[in-house]
Amino acid sequence: MKRVFSLADKPWAGSSLLYKWQKTLGNYIAVAGHDNSVKIFDRHGQKMSELSLPGRCVSMDWDKDGDILAVVAEKSSSIYMWDASVNKTSQIDSGMRDQMSFILWSKTGPLLAVGTVKGNLLIYNQQTSRKIPVLGKHTKRITCGCWSSQNLLALGSDDRSLSISNHEGDTIRQTTLRQEPADVYFSMMKTDERSSQGESTVSVSVGKKTLLLFNLNDPENPIELAFQERYGSIVSYRWYGDGYILIGFSHGYFVVISTHIREIGQELYQAHNHKDSLNSVAISQALNKAASCGDNSIKIHELSELKDISNIVHLEDETKGLDQLCWTDDGQLLAVSTQRGTLHVFLTRLPILGDSFGTRLAYLTSLLEVTVSNQVEGESPVAIEVEVEPTFMAVGPYHVAVGMNNRAWFYALVEQEPGFTKLKDIEYLGTIASMCLNSDYAAALFEGKVQLHMIEAKDQEEKKQMKLFPDEERKGRILCHALTADFLYYGTDSGDVVCVLVEDWQTVSSYSHSVGVRKVFPDPNGTRLVFIDDKNSGFLLSPGNATDSCYELPNFSPTITGVLWENWHADGGVFVAYDEDKVSTYALHKNTIYGLQVVLVGSTALLYSQRPLLLYNGELTCQTPSGKTSEVALSTHSFLNRPSSTQSGSAQELSKQLAQALMLKRFTEAWDLCKSAGSAKDWVEIGRACLVHMEVELAIQVYRMSGNVGMVLSLQSIQGIEDRNLLAGHLAMFLGDYNLAQDLYLSSSSPIAALEMRRDLLHWDSALLLAKRLAEDQITFISKEYAVHLEFIGDYVNALAHYEKGLTHDNKFLEHDEACRAGLARMSIRMGDIRKGAAQAIQHQSRVLKKECGAILESMKQYSEAAQLYEKGQYYDKAASVYIRCKNWAKVGELLPHVSSPKIHLQYAKAKEVDGKYKDAAQAYESAKDWDNMIRVLLDHLNNPEDAVRIVRETQSIDGAKMVARFFLRLNDYGSAIQFLVMSQCNDEAFQLAQQHGQMEVYADIIGSDATQEDYQSIALYFEGEKKHLQAGKFFQKCGQYSRALKHFLKCPNSDDSLAVEMAIETVGLAKDGALTNQLIDYLMGESDGMPKDAKYLFRLYMALQQYREAARTAIIIAREEQCAGNYRNAHDVLFSMYTELQAQKIKIPAEMATNLMILHSYLLVKTHVRRGDHLKGARMLIRVSNNISKFPAHVVPILTSAVIECHRAGLKNSAFSFAAMLMRPEYRNEIDTKYRKKIEAMVRRPDTSELEEETTPCPFCGSQLPQNELLCISCKNNLPYCIATGRHMLKEDWCVCPHCEFPALYSQFIMLLETEGVCPMCSETLSINQVKKISDCSKYLQTDEAPQ
Repeated sequence: MKRVFSLADKPWAGSSLLYKWQKTLGNYIAVAGHDNSVKIFDRHGQKMSELSLPGRCVSMDWDKDGDILAVVAEKSSSIYMWDASVNKTSQIDSGMRDQMSFILWSKTGPLLAVGTVKGNLLIYNQQTSRKIPVLGKHTKRITCGCWSSQNLLALGSDDRSLSISNHEGDTIRQTTLRQEPADVYFSMMKTDERSSQGESTVSVSVGKKTLLLFNLNDPENPIELAFQERYGSIVSYRWYGDGYILIGFSHGYFVVISTHIREIGQELYQAHNHKDSLNSVAISQALNKAASCGDNSIKIHELSELKDISNIVHLEDETKGLDQLCWTDDGQLLAVSTQRGTLHVFLTRLPILGDSFGTRLAYLTSLLEVTVSNQVEGESPVAIEVEVEPTFMAVGPYHVAVGMNNRAWFYALVEQEPGFTKLKDIEYLGTIASMCLNSDYAAALFEGKVQLHMIEAKDQEEKKQMKLFPDEERKGRILCHALTADFLYYGTDSGDVVCVLVEDWQTVSSYSHSVGVRKVFPDPNGTRLVFIDDKNSGFLLSPGNATDSCYELPNFSPTITGVLWENWHADGGVFVAYDEDKVSTYALHKNTIYGLQVVLVGSTALLYSQRPLLLYNGELTCQTPSGKTSEVALSTHSFLNRPSSTQSGSAQELSKQLAQALMLKRFTEAWDLCKSAGSAKDWVEIGRACLVHMEVELAIQVYRMSGNVGMVLSLQSIQGIEDRNLLAGHLAMFLGDYNLAQDLYLSSSSPIAALEMRRDLLHWDSALLLAKRLAEDQITFISKEYAVHLEFIGDYVNALAHYEKGLTHDNKFLEHDEACRAGLARMSIRMGDIRKGAAQAIQHQSRVLKKECGAILESMKQYSEAAQLYEKGQYYDKAASVYIRCKNWAKVGELLPHVSSPKIHLQYAKAKEVDGKYKDAAQAYESAKDWDNMIRVLLDHLNNPEDAVRIVRETQSIDGAKMVARFFLRLNDYGSAIQFLVMSQCNDEAFQLAQQHGQMEVYADIIGSDATQEDYQSIALYFEGEKKHLQAGKFFQKCGQYSRALKHFLKCPNSDDSLAVEMAIETVGLAKDGALTNQLIDYLMGESDGMPKDAKYLFRLYMALQQYREAARTAIIIAREEQCAGNYRNAHDVLFSMYTELQAQKIKIPAEMATNLMILHSYLLVKTHVRRGDHLKGARMLIRVSNNISKFPAHVVPILTSAVIECHRAGLKNSAFSFAAMLMRPEYRNEIDTKYRKKIEAMVRRPDTSELEEETTPCPFCGSQLPQNELLCISCKNNLPYCIATGRHMLKEDWCVCPHCEFPALYSQFIMLLETEGVCPMCSETLSINQVKKISDCSKYLQTDEAPQ
């Protein structure tokens, strides 16, 4: 809030002032102090007049229009009047004897009420000069009062009473009060129903403590409101709004109450506004604001939201505190008087007056101050002190003009301080409505004319440099005008919009509108303008362009008061239209495929009483009532203020911003938006907008980003086209607007493009019409294509006509003509001319045509013609099927060799069977692959079971098998019958047959593994009845009844023994039932019949039960038995199979098993080495065996004899001697073969202890040197893996394994062995050298726990 002026007069010092604003206009303020005068000042603080009085002024008041000030003074019974319009003072004698104490004008008429210190009243009519004295109205001084709008007068007096009188002075009501009254007001209490009795409530502050509400209609029940003690006394109060009262209390409290009967006594709002004291409150209905003053500050609240304090003013120099507050009626000025006798006037509301030119603004910042600023250009603001309060203002590039009535003051803007110089003031011929400036000229509008003149012309030139518009020949009053750098525009009440070139004052263009034009708004260049007509519609006009006539603006609100064009250089086609509460943004699209367009982009809300002055890059500069400017960012430009973080905002928000950017043709910003977070849909939107605006290069980039290859290629193909209409046509076609595309093509340099487009779209009607105009040679081709289309949709009449039109009879287009003729043939048949159509089809070389025509004829039930056409076209299946329909079997028979369709063969076969030609029927059934019928014919009519059986076996036909089974039953061949019944899945019948005729074994064999559990159970029960235990057991096992199966297996006679025991083991393995297992073990141990069974069965049982450890123990026992019996190969095989099984189950191999297997294997290797003549290896193995001779009790002597002989041969004399000595023991000596006895005895008698040293090789674990055949490392204590070819320990660098059993062997030795043997010595599987691979890394075979022992 700006202080306009302060008044301080010496005589006033130290006293409180009495002052009153002029009513209605607020141009004057009358102030009275303790001196005997009233001074009158204007609203700028200039003293206008002074009234001298005989005593101190006690009361004064302005009349309702603000024309006359009435004053009463001490020591005088006269009334003093000052007339504002003529600045004259007059005096009226009241005719009363006592002193005046109170004066008040009526709200509605020229009545003046004057009260005296003795309680008398005078009512004076200023118009008629009639005086009505009313003596004794009160008994003491009249202190306060109020007129109502119904001309009732309420008065309060020190006699503690309140009187209500009419305008004649007659008392209507009187009431006594507890204390002295103060502040009397008339108002209306808020009630539920609206009463039309007017101001029926009188409020009065009683003794400054309570507030009394006295209802004239209910005088017996006044309402008295008391308030909290802490508030202090009531200083002043005001009514406002719909029955609300604002009260100020002495302790600084500010309270609002409602007088609605339901809310009475409730505080709606309370604030401790001032710390120590509150002096006065005031309300401005015009501003809708309330003010309170106290301490040394003023606070201003919004009445609509009392919590909002819109302003606080501190008066630092007023140490004694403030006094009274008073607003002018229009709310522009607020006066506050102080305890020390000064008066301050603040500006609370400025007239909103401003103008802009380009980016320069001029606006009122105080009553007599205009500020010129250009924030965009960065110029510092210039404040110009003006001489009058302006009512209009204009700004140009270098000047500012302000004025009122018919005068204007011109100021030049200059570089030097203070930034302006006053040029001159000019009087015009009438009251100026508005003014515009450019760099050289001013244009003023007054009384329907515009005066255009130079701003800075010399006086004598000025007459020359001036012109009045409109010219003589033009009729009509000018209602509006605008000035750009080069043009003057004006609009008249007859609807003319005229453009004048300022340079030579010639009318450049004129547009006639249907109704009067109220406002014109040209763009900064003056090339386009928006105007608003008398019907409140908005239009865009391009005066320079004859083709673009007037264009009505869409969704133009009738409340719109002004338009601003965008001043940002890159955004020329954007403007906003504003009214009091919102701003609508429009964008002008000049170059679109649709021609010129104006679109409403969106609207932005405006704050209360803001007036837009300038639009620059989406930011609106508005003028506010406080004399400042504020920036409003348009919601339609929200994409400009997008945060830098790319992910901010939702996808919906992004789409909205993108749509705005595209509407405003901000393609760069749209591109950036999409790149930061755009979806595929957003890219499509940009691409579409680029096409509409004919931005081909940008569209290519956009479609490239979104991956639309087809569109990129299409756009590249039209990129260089200069013909605007042709280019727009292509783009409209890409956008799917084909009618527009056609219009554009036809107005371009290449109208044939329209025909090509219609052909591509299959719009044949349009294409034919265009072809007649543009390319007659194409009519035949289009006709043919159109005919195809018509034929497809079933319009055969027109199709026939178009096929005929399509014939060219030109050898160049043979194929085309053939297609037309084919169409003619089809259409002829369709139209019922069958002979002609069929003849044309037969003549035509196309097979497909014959098929098509045949199908048409067939659908028309013309079978014989259809069949002929099919036959001619070599569609034999079709022909045969149609011949069948017309029962022409002879023809069908002829065609059969060519027919592949089983259906036709079948139909033929049935016909032949009916005729009794069974052989032909059987053949035809075979061709139709109808095996069941063929079997039936073979069995029933041709008595050929061999072929029938062959076919059943080949085709597995169920029904066929049934027929064959029945056939065999008739012949009493039950076995075959059962077989075919099973094949036909008639298991029950087969079972009954087998049961009746004792053929169950046959049935059981045939049924195999394909039967159900029930079938197996039936068979088992049958065999059980027949006491055939083995078969019964087998089938009980198959149907899962393991305990019954085991019972039968154990009952089997000895002839089936081995098979029965095997089956019993398998059963127990499947059952996994402990009781059954124990039962079988008891049987095998001989506990049930005293005959122990072979241990191999126990081994197999443990294997079946997957009890591998027990199986291993049993295997060792079996092997030992076999060994004792001398069956070393059997023992080896048992141990080997057990070894591999345990390894597969990842169970640790028992050491005993591994050792036994190694010794047995060493024994078996001896024969191999001796056979190959490798006596040293044989001898070494025999030494190992002889050292464990106790394991071979059946052949001790032969083995030792062989050892002696082989060691001797190999030069191991010492070893030979030691074994010979062993043979000489008495228990062996007599058993030595006589051939060798002598030699052995000689060896013992003459011992030769020489011995060939055994080679040493490294241990595969630790690498220490060991004898070749040593299998225990003395260094690392590991059992070493042995070679299955030689029996030696393995070497790391010479490692391989048998691919079958995975036992290790020395690669070099294994290869040599396989050259002669061809089988693995361990697992006896056939093996070739190629299958054995050397292993470079043998670490996985050297894990000590699982290393083969």
